[in-house]
Parts: sequence; structure tokens; C-alpha cells
Amino acid sequence: MAAANPGEQIAEIAQKIRGGRTSLGIEFGSTRIKAVLIDDTYSTIASGDYQWASHLEDGLWTYSLEEVWKGLQTAYSSMANDVYNAYGERLTSIGHIGFSAMMHGYLAFDENGELLVPFRTWQNTNTHEAHERLSELFQYNIPERWSVAHLYQAVLNGEEHVSKVDYITTLAGYVHWKLTGRRVLGVGDASGMFPIDPATHAYETELLDKFNTLPEVSAQPWKLADLLPEPLVAGTPAGELTEVGAKLLDPTGTLQPGVVLAPPEGDAGTGMVATNSVRVRTGNVSAGTSIFAMVVLEGKLARLHPEVDLVTTPAGDLVGMSHANNFTSDLNAWVGLFGQFAQAIGHPVDAGTLFGTLFRAAVSDQADSDCGGLINYPFRTGEFLAGLSEGRPLFARGPEDEMSLANFMRAQLFSAFSPVKIGMDVMTNDEGVAVDSLVGHGGVFTTPKVAQKILAAAFGTPIKVMSTAAEGGAWGMAVLADYLWHTPCSLADYLDNRVFAGAESTTEAPDPSDVAGFEAFFARFRKGLPIEHAAIASIPLETK
Repeated sequence: MAAANPGEQIAEIAQKIRGGRTSLGIEFGSTRIKAVLIDDTYSTIASGDYQWASHLEDGLWTYSLEEVWKGLQTAYSSMANDVYNAYGERLTSIGHIGFSAMMHGYLAFDENGELLVPFRTWQNTNTHEAHERLSELFQYNIPERWSVAHLYQAVLNGEEHVSKVDYITTLAGYVHWKLTGRRVLGVGDASGMFPIDPATHAYETELLDKFNTLPEVSAQPWKLADLLPEPLVAGTPAGELTEVGAKLLDPTGTLQPGVVLAPPEGDAGTGMVATNSVRVRTGNVSAGTSIFAMVVLEGKLARLHPEVDLVTTPAGDLVGMSHANNFTSDLNAWVGLFGQFAQAIGHPVDAGTLFGTLFRAAVSDQADSDCGGLINYPFRTGEFLAGLSEGRPLFARGPEDEMSLANFMRAQLFSAFSPVKIGMDVMTNDEGVAVDSLVGHGGVFTTPKVAQKILAAAFGTPIKVMSTAAEGGAWGMAVLADYLWHTPCSLADYLDNRVFAGAESTTEAPDPSDVAGFEAFFARFRKGLPIEHAAIASIPLETK
């Protein structure tokens, strides 16, 4: 059958838009809010975004709620304009909508729905005491960035607002609540607030009881379960867009209320969906401002491991995660410096060319397998896996080390993957977790083969990158919104048989030379960590 001409394709998509055969995913990432509209073939038909960044307020990383709404409305408006310019249609309705965002953190509200303290993001590592106490009490790893750790640290600190807390949620849960009136959360995002029982897909009741009986908690006027959003598995209708919500999302009034929303999810869950990694023994590595490697487990781990988080898939299955707070921030800063140099000499290059050229240097014949002795530490923020309460990006080398562009860029990429390797080694080496497939996901994988080769060397396992690798979490959230039409089919079967049927992919096996080089670099990286501690003691966190 002959392919439809462009005019026919546009008319067909316009008809889908009018008929509501679309799904919208909006994800609040650490550096960008992105809106992606897909049709019923899972193709992106329109998108929009908004750039933003966290900032320090009283020593804690935060985003203002005013910018949450400005960014959401800007990204949505950009996507809606894209629809009109491409297909001549105004978005009065959408089939389904879903919101996702960076997981964890602390958004606490009083009984009137007023924010009690500025949003405390996942980047904050001021909750170490809470992490240690709760992990020991529960015999279940409660990372520093988890919502319950933030709440408990506030209790331990005697913060004035604690007695007034009526509701705590994540960023995705907050946006969903304001647009629908529902205090719910996708089970994957909820699993980063408090441990989830994989059998019931609800919060672990035994652990809730243990938390509530802590003397400093029992003195509060609330019980933890009353503060948390209700967990929902993927495919569960999670409320409708209200009139107020429609105006919040689209102040022009074009979008009408009544759209059914999917459970709001975290970026880990959308990464699993976008890489088709929700079955047992599958996994993915989602790389952005932070990076996490996840494997869907066959059962609970034998022992408590502070390096491994236990979360769930959007369907509620247990997942082991190695999460590092730092990935692209330092790398992007160095690439930006080279871009400024190109501009200064009168030969500016676009971002794709700049990243591609520098990344390819890292795997060229000019690069030494172990980076020639160079060391880089990519820590913009604190890093639990490396034992750092704060971060100071730095680069170091010995006077006789091989300083070259190829080695420098290889050290940048090796160092970016080093923190996440710590937790992954615990799962595979200490717990014997089996991995049938591991998929790379995120913008770093858009330069063919480079990040794949280095990640394969870091983990010693083949790394697959799918044709959807650059689609990102917003696309994954749009797919979860579309899934509302396809239950009771399991999420894994839906992804296999509909979304990824015939999807193209490439796989890079670990090269023995790269593996040996990475291990040598990784040993040097860990041995040199006292340099980072010295930098933290010597360099102020904030510029006065």
C-alpha cells in the first residue's frame, strides 16, 4: 500500500486531535518541563517545553511554586501552538493526560492547602540523620531524598511547621492535586515517599506503625498515613480535569474540563516505560541531571543495602535502584566552555555538533583506556553514594598524566557514570541480581554508540538503546496516559505488544579494553575522594 502523502497525514492527525485520540504527558525534569502529545500510534505529534533550574534558598535546593505554574503553562502553550501551526486545530480536548516529575522531595501543606515551607527537592542531602534512623528502624533503606526522610528530619529538627502539616506529596502529585482535586499518586512515585508492599500496592502497614510509634512522631497531632497521597497502579483512572484545573493548565480557556487523568508518576517510572523495562529481570539506566540504574527484582533483597533504593514500577513490582544525584550538570558546563571557545575564535557550532564531536573524542584511538590518569568529580550537589553531604565539581591530574582532549572527555564521561556504578555493583555482585537486558535512556545516548560503550564498560553488560531513547519521560508519561484505554491488559504486555512492537534498537557489548580501563579509572576515582572532601571544606557552597 502506498504511503499517505504529507497532506493526507496532516488531515489524519487533525482528525485524531478532533476525536480525542491523543494522550498528553508533561514531565517536570530538573532542568526542563516538557509537554509531549502523542497519537494512538505512540508517535509524537506536538511538543513544547520550558527551561528552569533549582536554586538555593537558606542552603536548600528549591523551585518556587510560581515557576511551577509558569513553566507548566508555558510548556503547554508551546505544545498547543505546535498543534495549531502543524494541523490547524485548537486543543479543546485531549484523550488522556498524565503528569510526571522528579521524584521524592518534600512539599508540605496545611489544612487550607497552603505551602508551609519552600519545596525541598530530591537534591537536598540535609536529611542524613533521618535516613540513618529510619533505615535502621525499618531495616529497609530510606534514602536521604525520600519524602518521609524530609518529614522526619523536620520533626527531629523541631521545625515549627511540622505540627501544621495536613498533606505531603511530590511535585507530580501536587500538580495533579491542583488540577483534579484528587490526593493520589502513581505507585512508582509513591514508593519514593514511603515503602510500598509489592503484594498489596499500598504503603507497608508495619512500617507505618513503627514510624507512628516513634516518641517524637507520636507527639504530633497527625498519623503518617493521613498525610500521604493514595497510591494507584498504572491504568487506574485518577480523576478528571476540573474547571479550575483546566484554567490553570490553559489560561486561554480553550481546553475544556472533564479530561480523565492517569496516576501522576515519577521520572523513574516514566523512564521504565520509555525503555520497555517493567518486566522482572529487565532494567534501564535513565541519565539526565541525575542518573539511576534500575532492575525489576524477582524478590526482596536478602539484606539492607544503603546503596540500593527499593521502589516499584508503575504497575507496583519491586525495583532495585542505584541513584546518583549528579550526572550531566558538570559535563554540560565543560561542553559549554568549549562552545564559548568556538564562539570566541569565530567558529560557533550548534549543540549537536559540539556534543557529538567531544563525545566521539572520548572513544577515539587518541584516548587512553583509563583516561591517561586524569580524574574528574562531577559533584554539583551532595552524593550519598560517595559519602558527600555537599558537592564541588572539580578536575584533577598528576603532572605526568596524559592531558589531551580525548582523555579529558573520556574522564568526563567515566566520572559521570562512576557514582551510579557503586550501587549497581552492590546489586549484581553482592546480591546476585540477574539482569536479562539493560536499556540506556536519555539525551546522553543520542550521540551514537559513545555513552553506550562507556556504560557497557562500567557495568560489564551489553547496553541496548532503543529508537525512543531521546523521547524522554514526557513521552513515557503520555504512554502511561494512553494505557488507560488498554486495561486489563498488563502493562508489560501492553508495552511489548503495542507500544514497542517492531521498535528499532542497537546494542553495544562491553569491550574488554574499555572494561579494564574503566575499572582502573574507578579505583582511582574512589581512592581520590578525599580531594573532594578537601574541596568541600575549602570552597564556599554559595557565592556571596
